[in-house]
Amino acid sequence: MKTVSILVLETSVMEAIADPRYMFTAVNEFLTSAGKEPLFKVQLVGLKKDVSLMNGLVTVHPDLLLHEAKKSDLIFIPSLSGDLKKAVELNREFIPWILQQHKNGAEIASLCVGAFLMASTGLLSGKKCSTHWLFANDFREMFPDVELVDGSIISDENRIYSSGGANSYWNLLLYLVEKYTNRETAILASKFFAIDIDRDSQSKFMMFNGQRNHRDEQIIKAQDFIEVNYQEKISLDQLAEHVAIGRRSFERRFKKATNNTVVEYIQRVKIEAAKRTFESSRKNINEVMYDVGYTDTKAFRDVFKKITGLTPVEYRNKYNKE
Repeated sequence: MKTVSILVLETSVMEAIADPRYMFTAVNEFLTSAGKEPLFKVQLVGLKKDVSLMNGLVTVHPDLLLHEAKKSDLIFIPSLSGDLKKAVELNREFIPWILQQHKNGAEIASLCVGAFLMASTGLLSGKKCSTHWLFANDFREMFPDVELVDGSIISDENRIYSSGGANSYWNLLLYLVEKYTNRETAILASKFFAIDIDRDSQSKFMMFNGQRNHRDEQIIKAQDFIEVNYQEKISLDQLAEHVAIGRRSFERRFKKATNNTVVEYIQRVKIEAAKRTFESSRKNINEVMYDVGYTDTKAFRDVFKKITGLTPVEYRNKYNKE
């Protein structure tokens, strides 16, 4: 039997504790109904007997205190809420235990912004990781040695797993159910919980907010120019001249400050504007394309799909019900 330990952290998101518990106990029930032995021992592990969450609205009673949890096969780090730097500090006592468990062979999975505590262990150094798209810039600032995979639903790095934002963690739960059982059981779980089993991107849900948490004033000036003039054709030379920096130096500094090349940044600003128009107006595809500065239908469609995971028509149909 595999021991699944779900950490009850200070400032945890309640659902990110309850949902993995529900998933793996449900899989045990599926197995029992099929005449098989249950596979998972599911336990909640905390630092104290009563953990207050949601500003005191809910109290969780862990099955075990941290020092009592001797051996785990799979550990879930739930999503955190509030100030993430403060949340990591409040839960630092878990880090030595997580490291020891991983050293002893346990697999570790972070759900959504639980990745911030996972990264604080050092286990993700030099590795890939997923987290909620909204907190990507904060994550990169705090953990520059971790490769954050934009838009990814799941990352799998040598017994370390992470998931994208919010409900994306259900796909990681299914992924691990399939790994520990089989495809048939994972499909049954996906139907029971009404989850798209093979969804692998959170791109369609992402909203682009350019990285501005840096101190390069000339790059901020360039970002401002792009965001005001995105309808126009903007060249690298034009931007470099606007901020009085040589082209090669400008490209290097822009990438370092924003985590995007200049071309990527311009594309993402244009596509974000197109998304907003599709969501709120009756304009057709060509009208929106011209509004954001594209004249080539194929180029617009290709860039739009690359960034959002949907074609312009699919996006409009999904988010505009007028």
